[in-house]
Amino acid sequence: MMSKSDKSNPYLSIKLKDGTVKIELFNHVAPGHVERIGRLAKEGKYNNVVFHRVIEDFMAQTGDVKFGNISDNFDLSLSGTGGSDLPNLKAEFNKISFERGSLGMARAQDVDSANSQFFIMFKAGHFLNGQYTLFGQVTEGMEFIDNIKLGDANNNGLVSDPDCMLEVLYHES
Repeated sequence: MMSKSDKSNPYLSIKLKDGTVKIELFNHVAPGHVERIGRLAKEGKYNNVVFHRVIEDFMAQTGDVKFGNISDNFDLSLSGTGGSDLPNLKAEFNKISFERGSLGMARAQDVDSANSQFFIMFKAGHFLNGQYTLFGQVTEGMEFIDNIKLGDANNNGLVSDPDCMLEVLYHES
């Protein structure tokens, strides 16, 4: 089940090497996650952060604001292991299904361990429904997500020379 687009919803614009992606954020089902992403984006924390884990026909993961910034003494071996200095978020599971272009919050084993990392689906992943917080949907520029450099399939999708989000802006509506 997809959420109908609502012009009053906040959104992210993510500038990538090939173009800009627009992602509608679902404040009505995951207000805590939308607030967190919005806050970090407004603070510029996502600018120059790499897509450290990209798995073909699955998803592209980014958002490690602690170790993923390509311009701050970047160490690829640490990318994907950090988050923000803010406390972890409680899961906000909902009835929206993970489809192509869905935005989900990454986490560790604990369902309440999401912090700053998120992923964008290349195709449907219904097995994630009720397991990860879905809080947005790509509305423009999915072709630019499709062009993100893929990771090593034999190494959990880790990317050796990753692409990054050049600039991430949060818009109220």
